[in-house]
Amino acid sequence: MLISFLSDANLPSFHTLFAEINADMGNGEIWAIVILACLMLTIHGVAVLMIAGAFHWIDRKLENKRVYGANFLSYFVAILLIISSHLGEIITWAYICVAAKVFPTNPQTFYFAGEMYTTVGYGNYNLSEHWRILPIIISFTGIFAVSMSGAALYTMMGALLNRNGNNQKPTNPMP
Repeated sequence: MLISFLSDANLPSFHTLFAEINADMGNGEIWAIVILACLMLTIHGVAVLMIAGAFHWIDRKLENKRVYGANFLSYFVAILLIISSHLGEIITWAYICVAAKVFPTNPQTFYFAGEMYTTVGYGNYNLSEHWRILPIIISFTGIFAVSMSGAALYTMMGALLNRNGNNQKPTNPMP
């Protein structure tokens, strides 16, 4: 059924679709914003790796010491640093949108950046035609940044949970 629908539809080639979208945007600034988005994701990834690396280094240093709660405190600090990085990225997106004059007011621009980054989509924003792809770019970076952060926090939590005598190697039932 789906195959017959797709074969009956007059689907454009990828090149045609891309050319039409590019012409519809009519905005060369969008490519600079795409490059900034890639740069922001790279910086976020490196920052999360550094935070997770520092946590695991501290965790290993405290592993054999009897400093109770220090591991959890370092995990809490890691969470705060990761949340701060996300807030910084929302603010960066707001500045990018202010510089591009996407909205007339700064608060509206900040709310837009925050809603798109977190993919909440609560507000009703009327974008000009050449900025219609901007929410997709911002939400794409937010989704991937949150995924990277979640994966890092998951490994950190795993290190904490395996500390309480659960870090024994599983026995192999096969001889």
